[in-house]
Amino acid sequence: MRKLKLKLGSNSYEIIIGWDLLQQMARLLDVAGLRHDVVIITNPVVEQHYGNSLNQNLLQEGFKFSTLLVPDGEAQKTLKTAEQLYSRLADLHVERTTSILATGGGVIGDLAGFVAATYMRGLPLVQVPTTLLAQVDSSVGGKVAVDSGTIKNKIGVFYQPRLVLTDTATLQTLPAAEFSNGLAEVIKYAVIVDKLFFAYLEENMQRLRAKEESCLEEVIFRSVKIKAGIVEKDEKDTGLRNILNFGHTVGHAIESASDFKIKHGEAVALGMLAAGKISLRMGLFNEGEFNRMKVLLQMAELPARLPEIPLARVSEAIAHDKKIHNGRIRFVLPKSIGEAFVSDEVSLVLIEEVLSTWHE
Repeated sequence: MRKLKLKLGSNSYEIIIGWDLLQQMARLLDVAGLRHDVVIITNPVVEQHYGNSLNQNLLQEGFKFSTLLVPDGEAQKTLKTAEQLYSRLADLHVERTTSILATGGGVIGDLAGFVAATYMRGLPLVQVPTTLLAQVDSSVGGKVAVDSGTIKNKIGVFYQPRLVLTDTATLQTLPAAEFSNGLAEVIKYAVIVDKLFFAYLEENMQRLRAKEESCLEEVIFRSVKIKAGIVEKDEKDTGLRNILNFGHTVGHAIESASDFKIKHGEAVALGMLAAGKISLRMGLFNEGEFNRMKVLLQMAELPARLPEIPLARVSEAIAHDKKIHNGRIRFVLPKSIGEAFVSDEVSLVLIEEVLSTWHE
């Protein structure tokens, strides 16, 4: 078990990473001062795998709890679903001391986090991520949101959890495609900040994909440590934290243009390659390092070919990106493996040229 403190003054919290933490849930909640009633928000897939063991652990330690199920999938991340959860919380007579346990992947984390942030002006939130994507990225940092139409995460707030419990054993039941989905975010951290971590991933990708316990814990810890260090310096995403959006400007647009048929990690992988191609065109990135990034993404079983989607819809989604400031796109570009920066010199025309000539 490894622990990390994300230091944000009164909003500081602990991130605990280890094997079989769901079996220790009640004790860890107790230590964190969250002894009151809890409401678990999860989906049927996670409930089927882990509901019984989690429920038994809470019951044995005298916790009172209820479970609210949300159907699986990005389509549930809406204000309509949030409203349904508000009604169910009201039916349960939830009080302001009741903790919300967001148990699942990124969709559950974002949705349940948004509900916790906005119901009764804020309920204690515990993130319990069960996918690699959620464990290394969305569960940490306090961004919670729902989608609006085809625009991802358009309605949201910053709301830090009281605790993050990352049980690496839950990854054993994660399908290979979903595991690769999370590896995109892992690779992102290495490209933007840590060349030694990138080299570690090159050397250990086979062990990682085999889900070796020690390798999983090491990779998740290093990823979260990078994100926590950035969030501590820029909690509200006004400057440095923008760098975490590497691959996400084009990635989110690809997701939206595909009506979310393309998974987040797959889209981010394509977004990172798009950013690399743009940086190459601008004379900022090295061809050899671009190829290293491309090869590592392929080792992670992530796509390198742009799918057949309407580029006009991709451009439209980019035009609605949250990171546009004064009419200019704040775009994260790689300078080398382990170093990236935010630029407002990337035009929509250049992005469209790169996408339209992708396979030439």
